[in-house]
Amino acid sequence: MANEETPVTPAPTKPEPAGPSPLARFARTVRNYLLLLLVLAIAVLALYGFLATSWSYSSGERAGYVQKFSKKGWVCKTWEGEIAMANLPGAMPELFAFTVRDENVAARINEQLGARVVLRYEQHLGLPSCFGETQYWVTGVRRAEP
Repeated sequence: MANEETPVTPAPTKPEPAGPSPLARFARTVRNYLLLLLVLAIAVLALYGFLATSWSYSSGERAGYVQKFSKKGWVCKTWEGEIAMANLPGAMPELFAFTVRDENVAARINEQLGARVVLRYEQHLGLPSCFGETQYWVTGVRRAEP
């Protein structure tokens, strides 16, 4: 009996992990694509904002009397104003609304209140209201010759 061989049973092996389920792989793939899409959308919006604020659609000068000028905005504060442009004495003036984003230019406009001024402006199209209430950004001011 000592020579009897006892059958050797193999040790139990652990089952191979099956990996994530197909549904989990699909969910991870969708999440990665949505994250990539979100990053691309933010990058495109940032690039658009940069280009729209850097380049102007048009530029020019307007002359008249500053009617009102105040700092406005709930979150993004900008200087907003209006000048009255009259071509003929006694004629109904045309109002030109504008935005000032530079504090130095705003201070110079405040010094010139009540006087005839020439405003140099740039027109920026397609920007949200946080950049100003109007599309006309004043970049310079000078007193008009009498």
